[in-house]
Formats: sequence, C-alpha cells, structure tokens
Amino acid sequence: MTVVAPQTVRAQTGVSFNSYEAFKDSLVALTQITDALERDAQLTEFFTDLQTQGQIPYTYGESVAFLYRGPGSTIQFAGDFNGWNPRDGNSILMAPSDVWIREESFPGDARLDYKIVRNANDWILDPDNPLKQRGGFGDNSELRMPMYIPSPWVDRQPGIPAGTYSSNFSIISSNLGYTVRYRVYTPAAYDSDQLSNLPVIYVTDGHEYAADPTGSMLIVLDNLIEAERIPPVVAVFIDPRVGGNNLRFSQYIENDAFADFVADELVPVIDASYRTDARREARAILGTSLGGLNSAFFGAARTDTFALLGVQSPAFKAGNNMYDLYRNEPVRDVRIHMSWGTIHDVGDAGEKMAEILSDKGYEFETVILNEGHSWGAWRALLDDVLVYFWGLEIVVGTTAIPERRQPSLGQNYPNPAEIETIIPFFIPEIAVVRLRLYDMLGRLVTTLVNEVRTSGNHEVAMQTSNLPSGAYIYRLELDGNFVADRTLVLLR
Repeated sequence: MTVVAPQTVRAQTGVSFNSYEAFKDSLVALTQITDALERDAQLTEFFTDLQTQGQIPYTYGESVAFLYRGPGSTIQFAGDFNGWNPRDGNSILMAPSDVWIREESFPGDARLDYKIVRNANDWILDPDNPLKQRGGFGDNSELRMPMYIPSPWVDRQPGIPAGTYSSNFSIISSNLGYTVRYRVYTPAAYDSDQLSNLPVIYVTDGHEYAADPTGSMLIVLDNLIEAERIPPVVAVFIDPRVGGNNLRFSQYIENDAFADFVADELVPVIDASYRTDARREARAILGTSLGGLNSAFFGAARTDTFALLGVQSPAFKAGNNMYDLYRNEPVRDVRIHMSWGTIHDVGDAGEKMAEILSDKGYEFETVILNEGHSWGAWRALLDDVLVYFWGLEIVVGTTAIPERRQPSLGQNYPNPAEIETIIPFFIPEIAVVRLRLYDMLGRLVTTLVNEVRTSGNHEVAMQTSNLPSGAYIYRLELDGNFVADRTLVLLR
C-alpha cells in the first residue's frame, strides 16, 4: 500500500501574536473594556487587523478560534468538524461585548467547511472570512489551518489552452429503462486531429465534478495536460439527474444495471465517437461518496471494461457486500486510487478496505487528508488520481522516473492516536532511511527508523503509550536529504 502526502509544512505568515494564548489574552482584555464606545472602537480595529491578515477564524498551530460579532440569542458553528450539528458547536458570548467565540483544535494541515448558525435556524456564511467552498447545498465558509497548502491545479493558470466541454448528449438505456445525459471533455488540440488513442475517464456525479466551484475537473485536466504531468485525456461526465430527480442513490449502490449501462452502452458510443484507446487498461471510472462505492463496485462487476478505479471518500457502508467482493474473491487486474478524510468523512471505511487490498496484494494507492466530506478535499486530489493513472515521467537529477514513484510520507493512522499508530512511507529506490519524531518545539523525541531500506512501501508501528498527549511532528529523510514532515496527534 502506498500512502501519498499531498501537502508539506509551510511557515506561518501574517500572525501578530507569538502564541494562541497571547491572542486570547488580547481579545479578552478588549472585550472587558468598560466604556462601550471605546470597547467597540478597539474591537473593530482588532477585527479589521485579523481580517486583513486572513485570520478570521484565528488559527495558531493547531488551535482555532471561530469568531463572530453581532447580536443574537445564540451563535453556533456547524461544519465538517462536528458533523454539521449546531448543537455541538455552541459559542460563548464574551460579555459585555458582542463577540462570540468557539474554540477548537485541529491538525495543523486541516481544511474544513463550516457555517455560522444564528438564533438556532439562520445559517449564514462567516461575514469576516472571504474563503468559500461550494458544497452540495451551496457555498460554505472555509477554514484553512496554518500548514494547509492549497492545490495549485484547481485554479486556471494564465495562458493555459482550454479543452472543449460538449453540450449535453442523451442515451436511452435499455439496462436502466430511462434516458441518461452526459457531457464529454476533449483536450486542447483534439479538434485539429493531432491527438488519437487517448485514455478515457468516466466520471459519476459528472455535473458536479465538471463545475468550477465544486470539482474543478475541467481546469485540473487542462493544467495537468499543459504541464505534461499527464497525457491528453478524454473525460465523460455522467449526469445522475433524470426528470428533475437525482438518481445517484439508486444508480451507485452496487447496481449491476448501472454498471452494465456504462460498460455495454455508453463505452461503445464513446469509443465509436472519439479517438480513444479502447483497451480496458486505459479506461478509468471515478466517483466520490456513493460514487466512490460505485467505482469500487465496477472493479468487481465490470473488470472486463475498467482497469482503473478512482475511489474518493467511499461510502462502503451504504453497500451490502463491498468488502466481501474484494476479501473473498480472487484478485482482479485493477489499479485503485482511494482517498478519504480523517474528520467526519467515512469513518474507518477506507482503512478497512485498504487492509483488505493490502492483504490480497492489490496494486493501489491511498491518500488520507485531515479534511471532511467536501468538494474542497476531492477537487484538491484530482491531480493525485490522474497522475496515479497516467503520470508521465519527470526528470530527477539525470534519471527519468514516473512522478508517482517519488518518495512520499503518508499521514499516520489512526490520527489522533491513543496507544499505537502506523506511519506509512514510500521510497522509489534503496536508501538510508531516517524517520524521527519531534515535539512542537523542535526537540527530538525518538528515532523510529535509521537504517538502509529497499525500494517500495513501508509502514512503521509506533507505540505511543509512553508519550504525553499533544501534537508532534514526524520527519522523513532519505540519504540525509529532507523529504517531508507531517503532524501527529496523541490523545489520552
């Protein structure tokens, strides 16, 4: 099993305080000013400074203060971190001021969606936070922790040629008994007949993956192709909406009829209409949540047609026998990219499947993010999925190796940890491996690995019962060269 670390630690910027406690002490002092006019003026200046620095919510290390100023009987914060349950997000009024505060602690590289709930039923965006992420029910405010690094691929780069995104096509499905709509992306230069024999990715929930505010996949494809990180690719975006109803709940849950529709009806139309590589090895299926469950199901039901499976935040528990389809049957010739979040995403569904895949000897890759069940997480990992399927070679020194074969350090699991945690990493060739654990002050706690290891996937089990609760940093070096570090949290 390979676990990819898509983020690296970066220095904090724009912070006016040398600790979270210093920020909190300053805020408390301002809210306790007796003169109401003076208090309001100084709080306005304080909040304006935080806004200018992009520090509402305020973050430092792994500490967070959700903040709101204004009248209300109650102010609550609901989001990925509490399963969108306002009752688990009550804030405190810092009387006599009009400042409300909700304090939390998240991993330093986390990214979360949230909203403010005013007076129990008025759900609003955070008026002081310009960051937004579109969700299934409209825009949410977005919290980015200090070590979070946004994907460089989800925003259109200047001068990048855009592919063509077709209008809706319709196909009457005999397997499903109704008409299905889909749209097709073809890469730039396709219309000039310069491109042929192209791999194809079929995308469920296609209308959301293709939209810029949610999946941003058209932008990601254009950027990756122009940067020569992947070859030109055709993408087929399948729309689950039929007659005003979204049928994803029936289509995506271990549905043989839907799998047969895609494999036996839609694929032949695409291969006949576009200059595709019609081999199963060049054909992928991608989906998230129930769509992730569906992608894994295709790997069991239609391996004859699909060899590449993109499984994001898979809702395996909505199915009946997905684990058994992989645990109890012979290994199929597929390659799987699977990802999930650690914060109210799909629980242990991904870990359970990863263990099965590893035991069976499947070729697969997992990415674990400190995020929730959100398009913000799924869109940011599209480059990982596409590069894993079709990544082109890049030059490292004088050697050209596939990009997906670069060394990587994965997120430990479980995280937070209590008694034991597993740290995964990958090295592309034999090297002296040093894996060390540090506290948040940079002091060495222990050396976990300091030896020569061969190329491949590795996991280190670390006993944590002798360590105090808190946050730590573990760091990977190969032949004395820094590779990556990540944050680990211990709870007692």
